[in-house]
Amino acid sequence: MERPKNQILAIFGASGDLAKRKLMPSLYELFSRGMMPEKFAVLGVSRTNFDDESFRKYAGENIRSFLKDKEPDSEILDSFLSRVFYLCIDTLNEDSYFRLREKFVEIREKTEIPDNILFDLATPPDMYRIIPRALKKAGLNKSKEGGFRRIIVEKPFGFDLESSQDINSELLKIFEENEILRIDHYLGKETVQNILVLRFANGIFESLWNRNFIDSVEIRASETLGVENRGGYYDGAGALRDMVQSHLLQLMAFVAMEAPATFDSESIRDEIAKVLRSLKPLSDSDIKADVIRAQYLGYAREKGVSENSSTETYVAMKFFIENWRWGGVPFYIITGKAMPEKTSEIAIRFKAAPQKLFKGQCCGSSCNSLTIRIYPDESISLMFGLKVPGAGFEVRQVNMDFNYKSISPKRLPDAYERLLLDAMLGDNTLFARNDSQSYSWKFVEPILNFWRMEGRENLHVYEKGVFPPVFKELRDADVCKIEPTES
Repeated sequence: MERPKNQILAIFGASGDLAKRKLMPSLYELFSRGMMPEKFAVLGVSRTNFDDESFRKYAGENIRSFLKDKEPDSEILDSFLSRVFYLCIDTLNEDSYFRLREKFVEIREKTEIPDNILFDLATPPDMYRIIPRALKKAGLNKSKEGGFRRIIVEKPFGFDLESSQDINSELLKIFEENEILRIDHYLGKETVQNILVLRFANGIFESLWNRNFIDSVEIRASETLGVENRGGYYDGAGALRDMVQSHLLQLMAFVAMEAPATFDSESIRDEIAKVLRSLKPLSDSDIKADVIRAQYLGYAREKGVSENSSTETYVAMKFFIENWRWGGVPFYIITGKAMPEKTSEIAIRFKAAPQKLFKGQCCGSSCNSLTIRIYPDESISLMFGLKVPGAGFEVRQVNMDFNYKSISPKRLPDAYERLLLDAMLGDNTLFARNDSQSYSWKFVEPILNFWRMEGRENLHVYEKGVFPPVFKELRDADVCKIEPTES
């Protein structure tokens, strides 16, 4: 694989939770596998009082704590940490960014790295305007020596359409669109990327991937935990903003997109934008009939949550894509917290055979389904009916399973590993584009506005660990489905 150009990665919020749990362990993993640039430096920036040495010790402890499934190699870890630096500044004070500029010069002199800098804003969203403005004031948003500047922005990308457009407008005054990397860790997962290969490298699937053969598409993402210590953030967001607007609509677009003209980042992102632009707007009556919201019992007692909160912790919604391929095919998104199981998957349910001829033959659209599982085991499963051995023609459902572990015994890379590598390479494929974000906000905003007027009216309540309400047609499909056996 191509290695990135020599560069400095500056992580704002370097003492925060995201950096210690995800970013630093992922960078160490990339380094241990020889995928970092030949010459690189990681500069942590935050208000916590570290220097280079104390931050290296802190980062090393976090890498040991949060590295998945193994202990780091001490020699490799020491070599990685020798390339880690730190600067303590008041990130709210624009004048302090001139000290940041001096730190970059100091690091470049030590390491002989050209003027290539990747900024990663692992910070609260209210810093997404402040930091870029300060970088511009200090002259750090443009390279004066023919190098590059890129900036990673974590979700949420705004609170609504207006704030999202305001943030993007501000960023585009300082950086070019192709320099802005809106990161969504869902899209860094191996199975999500494999949707494109599964579809466009296999005529057996792509020829069936349309309204003539598919009955419905269902995307589920459930968590067993509640909001834990994120009540203050979550109460202002809710499941629709936190999961649907960003992760799950992007995931849906991967499933529904047309084949790109060429397999380059902009062609793929063009097709994603076309899908999101084609979402059928939901009227008030559509929202009443096709969007279910619920809140788990005890949510209002969580730390940071308003006593009379109407914030949803669960959403089930049905919608349509108004284009030639998908006209009339219902798409379902179901997501929630405090659910019975933690899972993320996509189910492509094919239309039933036109006639039921055999005993035991499944009676619904779930007879033939392709399930793409993202979590917990990244896998793909195809369900179909076969004859039970013996006399007669009794049918049972069977699964044909593929698990990524069967391709390679090696661990699958963490989503952040893939996305950080792509960011260093300048590959935008798996990062959200400005227009796609606007289209997804335009789709969900009428729902948010409707719920705001409703207050707690029609807000269902569910027990932790119990499935909340879902659409009748999905319940019927589950009842109709015969328990599968292993093939």
